[in-house]
Amino acid sequence: MSDPARDSLPTIVIGAGPVGLAAAAHLLERGLDPLVLEAGEQVGAAVASWGHVRIFSPWRYNIDAAARRLLEPAGWSVPDLDALPTGGELVDDYLTPLADTPQLSGRIHTRTRVLGVSRLTADKTRTIGREGKGYRVRVVGPDGAVEDLLARAVIDASGTYGTSNPLGVGGLPALGEADARAYVTGPLPDVEGKDRVRFAGRRTLVVGMGHSAANTLLSLIQLAEDEPGTEVVWAIRGGSARRLYGGGADDELPARGLLGTRLKAAVDAGRVRLLTFVEIDRLDAGEDDVRVVGRSRDGVLDVTVDAIVNATGFRPDLDVIREVRLDLDPALECPAGIAEMIDPNFHSCGTVPPHGEKLLAQPDDGFYIVGMKSYGRAPTFLMATGYEQVRSIAAALAGDRTAADTVELNLPETGVCSSDLALDADGQQAGAACCGSTPAEPALLTLTSAPAGVGFATGVEHGRSGDAGGGCS
Repeated sequence: MSDPARDSLPTIVIGAGPVGLAAAAHLLERGLDPLVLEAGEQVGAAVASWGHVRIFSPWRYNIDAAARRLLEPAGWSVPDLDALPTGGELVDDYLTPLADTPQLSGRIHTRTRVLGVSRLTADKTRTIGREGKGYRVRVVGPDGAVEDLLARAVIDASGTYGTSNPLGVGGLPALGEADARAYVTGPLPDVEGKDRVRFAGRRTLVVGMGHSAANTLLSLIQLAEDEPGTEVVWAIRGGSARRLYGGGADDELPARGLLGTRLKAAVDAGRVRLLTFVEIDRLDAGEDDVRVVGRSRDGVLDVTVDAIVNATGFRPDLDVIREVRLDLDPALECPAGIAEMIDPNFHSCGTVPPHGEKLLAQPDDGFYIVGMKSYGRAPTFLMATGYEQVRSIAAALAGDRTAADTVELNLPETGVCSSDLALDADGQQAGAACCGSTPAEPALLTLTSAPAGVGFATGVEHGRSGDAGGGCS
């Protein structure tokens, strides 16, 4: 990047979630000028939306190193590093103080949505005059005004939490799905809290077979004990829930066994009606409920419910970056350089090696997709992996090739994939997470979603909730 005009511009980071703010911290340490754009009302907006959910990994593994180096001189109170935070605590006790540091406070613009990104002076089809140019980022601000911001580089950490997979067959929305959206929630509604009235005494259909679905199912089961008339229907696209049940009491990972034991017992006892081989063709929205029509193992699927929880996972929003030249895997919609190592057909979250700028680089130099969005449609992302991504990218943008190419993250063979599901009957942590180590050696990593920007992610298993993979198996 030798163009003096380009070098004088800021690096724009899209998304103020854990990975986006970590990117800003690393850029500052490298002497670069970050500008963070967040579509939500606050930093960590996506995380805040599932703030009632507890993360499986302790605080010590959820804090980026560069972010901590900004926080500590500002008088930040370090949380109990062995405690397990909720999403809300992650926002209140980490992301918000980080955004309020003197170095970052004036560089973060909330309620600012990115409408599109392109190279300066060149559309996607033009090659001559393209190389070495900066970027134009079109945004709409809180007052509704649209403007263009110029950048030397762009780091897209917007996550995937805002773009759920559809409920229909083959990746397409079911007929009538748009008209029925008032009856559909995301994967982790606050069933026993602020969303209680929506589910109490009603029939709910949960679609998906990952840990987000399991979280919601267990919350609905608890609600049904307190609220008569509450019914729970669970639809999965596969033929068996065995993968999510795990090994029960014989499972070498206690938390996974506890999750499976509780959920399987509820199904066996008839507290949850399980439908398998489900294909949803149509949603017919009525005045007070919605009819779900399709097929299942039993033949015709025809069930009327009061609410649907879409826990089928997420996909990246690529529309805003369509004018950038990208090299994406055709199946996963992730950077081609990491596709083979994150393919959920062959890998779980704990078997993905750390990676940096070299594998994330795109044909248009200076543009990067990081965090949960970098995994495209792959279901398991580690927050710590996102921190390593942006550390490496900041080094590359600063011209430190050696640091960019040196992996500084030591991952265990398994990661952390879920949340409150690993609490025992007394609310205490019941061992390791579904992809964790033994209780004596806590696992090191946290899932994030989308959710790590406007989309985050999560320390919970977000976007990892579809039948194709929901956390580690």
